[in-house]
Amino acid sequence: MNTPEYTLQDTLRFYGEDAKRRLKPLLTFIIALWLIEIIDQLFFGGALDGYGIIPRQLIGLRGIFFAPLLHGDFAHLLANTAPFLILGFLVMARHEEQFPAITVLIIIISGLGTWLIAPSNTVHVGASSLIFGYFAYLIVNAWYERSLAAIALAILVLALYGGLLAGVLPANGVSWQGHLFGIVGGVAAAYYYSGPRQI
Repeated sequence: MNTPEYTLQDTLRFYGEDAKRRLKPLLTFIIALWLIEIIDQLFFGGALDGYGIIPRQLIGLRGIFFAPLLHGDFAHLLANTAPFLILGFLVMARHEEQFPAITVLIIIISGLGTWLIAPSNTVHVGASSLIFGYFAYLIVNAWYERSLAAIALAILVLALYGGLLAGVLPANGVSWQGHLFGIVGGVAAAYYYSGPRQI
């Protein structure tokens, strides 16, 4: 019985197609964010940001799910685009089936935390809470999974984005509360959705 022989080109093509498949939903989401921001700036003058998280106001709870879709301006969105794609792709590469649940849990925890402790009469928008959540997930996942691949990935993520940790420090004009609870959400997601510990 003859077994098929796979060349290096076949292997690269396979992994390339797999990467494109995983990137497709993330790119679709980013395109949607840019379209929303273009519409908001051109037709609403930024008024859609009012659908963000408004701390301790009942109507502000709707922002838990709207806030990741909204950004203060194009510079804000541009700053979030690459980290979201890179960290989101790495999470999906490790745990594709759990990716939607991981994302939703981070959104809920970061949104509720921001709603509870952020200053009154402020509005919080942006996908950065997801970025911080994905970052934390990849780091903590290495602790639970205990595999060489997960540990190597965590080291890479720390090297590339370790500076994100400064974003949880209180600062004016920055939703550090969303960053902080994004990390909490990522830790919680790792606890619930990481693979079994490996020795």
